Amino acid sequence: MPKTPNQGHFGASGGWQWFDLGMETTLETLAKAKYIALTTFRKDGTPVSTPVWLIREGDTLLVTTQGSSGKAKRLRNNGQVTVAPSTSRGTPKGEAVPASATLVDAADSARITSLIAKKYGLLGKFLTRRGDAADRVGIVIRLG
Repeated sequence: MPKTPNQGHFGASGGWQWFDLGMETTLETLAKAKYIALTTFRKDGTPVSTPVWLIREGDTLLVTTQGSSGKAKRLRNNGQVTVAPSTSRGTPKGEAVPASATLVDAADSARITSLIAKKYGLLGKFLTRRGDAADRVGIVIRLG
């Protein structure tokens, strides 16, 4: 069966990478993804999508970001988001599903940051230590 142009992209290695936009996005498919596209919404309703690393914990997905980032600011105003498996550049690899996102306290943020750093190895440790550690905030995402 031939693939259509909207089912792939050129990967970082220069090769064509196929993915199926028709696959159902579930907690399991999101948890298996290396990246998810987290889409938050501005006050005027404009969507802003950002690729992020994640950890699954029970029936939630955990993400970390800088507390001063745009996505954290948007989440403080509106916790409704969409999530989809994605590439490192945010290109969707599946359908986006609605979810709710909540910013957590400093202790949970540190725990989430540690889990992300552990999962993503040396690069994860390096990137989660950038910036002010006190400014890092954890995000808990629940589908539905």
